[in-house]
Amino acid sequence: MGMFSRNPRQRQNTTKKDYKNFFKPSFGYQTALLQGIGSRERQEDSCAFVNDHDVIRIHQNGLLAIVADGMGGMADGKKASTMAVTSLLKSFDELDMSKDVSPQIRDAFYLANERVFNLLDGYGGSTAILCLFYHEKLWFASVGDSGLYMLRNQQLNRLNRRHTLCNDIMLKTIRRGSTDPSEGRNNPESHALSSFLGMEELSNVDYLLKPINLEPGDVLLICSDGIDGTLDEEVIISCLEQETPEYSCFAIENEIKKKAKKYQDNYTGLIVRCVK
Repeated sequence: MGMFSRNPRQRQNTTKKDYKNFFKPSFGYQTALLQGIGSRERQEDSCAFVNDHDVIRIHQNGLLAIVADGMGGMADGKKASTMAVTSLLKSFDELDMSKDVSPQIRDAFYLANERVFNLLDGYGGSTAILCLFYHEKLWFASVGDSGLYMLRNQQLNRLNRRHTLCNDIMLKTIRRGSTDPSEGRNNPESHALSSFLGMEELSNVDYLLKPINLEPGDVLLICSDGIDGTLDEEVIISCLEQETPEYSCFAIENEIKKKAKKYQDNYTGLIVRCVK
């Protein structure tokens, strides 16, 4: 399935009374995931939740969510995405929450890039998104075209940028003082990735200098492009407005099956809901 699970069952000797005095979070998190092979021969996405079933560890170290999409047309996308997740998990284990988190997450991506590159000699690659939920704040970093969306007050916003040749050309066009998108859109390789894990030199990592303050009711979707490349914004909003993350996963799965795309890509979605 490509899913890593890291939910240690060992517990500190903490009574309910001790737990209440340990911390008083303003809200908690509900999580769920879906994953499908689409019309492909095998699943090349990988993903992970860490601490999603342990509220004490969430308070101590944060809730982690990762999605990595192995790149089709290159050598062994599954190996690339698995290494990407494994490397980012190791970096999370070494994260020092007493220091600035942002540069540590950024550096974790450069290290993951080196490991994927060395594993596949530069012939394979993977997108990656890492989200860290800690003390009611969100940090994230991403490379590639996998998506990170936030639904807040019925408004859906994409939080990360697609690292594609089309977007890079359009950005350069804007910087030259033009708003004509045709140069990027008409390029025959417009959807090619311009940044991904597995490059000899990683060209671009999106990451936050300061975290986003979360609110009760926020819903986050971390997904491979098999989801947001298939479903439009209105459909995604309708799915994320379901009563629970599990129902949202069922709704997304049903909508993808209804589309019945001939060349449906692998799809992976991790959903995190902030709840009172």
